[in-house]
Amino acid sequence: MSNKKYVTFGEIMLRLRSPEHERLFQSPQLEATFGGGEANVAVSLSIFGEKAQFVTALPDNAVGEACKREVMKYGVDTSAVNMVKGGRLGIYFLETGAVQRPSLVVYDRAESAIAKAKPEDFDWDEIMKDAGWFHTTGITPAVSQEAADCALAAMKAASKAGATVSIDLNYRKKLWKYGKEAPEVMRELVKYADVVIANEEDIQKCLGIAADSDVTSGKLDTAVYEELTQKVKAQFPNVKYVAVTLRESKSADHNGWSAALSGKTGFYLSRHYEITDIVDRVGGGDSFAAGIIYGLSHYEDEQYAINFAVAASCLKHTINGDFNLSRLSEVEALCKGDGSGRVQR
Repeated sequence: MSNKKYVTFGEIMLRLRSPEHERLFQSPQLEATFGGGEANVAVSLSIFGEKAQFVTALPDNAVGEACKREVMKYGVDTSAVNMVKGGRLGIYFLETGAVQRPSLVVYDRAESAIAKAKPEDFDWDEIMKDAGWFHTTGITPAVSQEAADCALAAMKAASKAGATVSIDLNYRKKLWKYGKEAPEVMRELVKYADVVIANEEDIQKCLGIAADSDVTSGKLDTAVYEELTQKVKAQFPNVKYVAVTLRESKSADHNGWSAALSGKTGFYLSRHYEITDIVDRVGGGDSFAAGIIYGLSHYEDEQYAINFAVAASCLKHTINGDFNLSRLSEVEALCKGDGSGRVQR
């Protein structure tokens, strides 16, 4: 993609997590960091050595400034972030599960700065002028009609500028509260996408496209996912790639992890990982998205691209916080088979 930049747009939040595997407020302390789908992707791409820009709206106060500095710390361009007087930063509370107790997320993001943002608050044509890739998710348009309008305007501007456009469908049932159903909004957005990233539930809930077979049985039927991705491409001829994550949640600490890619040259299944003793799975999907964006940008071999994305996400499960701090060399080493965990000296 030469020296063009990667642009992402969406909401970033204050993340308040209970210590270790405690219940929320079991002890009187919470770990405070920042995170959000599109910001996570921008940080990961920047750590991989790419020029990344994150666009959002933040409150013009000490909390918003701290959030902005945290993203900048990883080399991400925040010059197009809109600092809003009187706004607020969304919050999410996280309780990390263990064994058979699942993780819990509680949102407090109503009336956030991004929820009130309008398309004209951003100079999309200027932002996309030297963009080679634009990425957003289905989380942002679920927040409010205004945020959905912003996402659509950004995708249109990116497409007009000739950038590759990707969207991670990311269905969040707790967020769709403003009167519109997910397919009504998401199907319009996907009309401007070249790359769709999702799991099978996302495709069903966001696009109204279901597999003919049971994808929750615990058994991986390759034909089901190949059929599902072809259905997406048939309904959206503009979509060139569909990447589907395949998570097997055996417990809160133990997941099977792989993915499939319907690309330009065929249908590919990635290498499969058994991830045990998970440190933090939040942001795992975003690290996969960053991995597939990087992989499709740099590798002609589509099999290697999907393997790279899954390896990047596998490593994220070992890192606390929303951001994947794995370096490019570490992902490539795992992708090529070095998963020993031996000390690197």
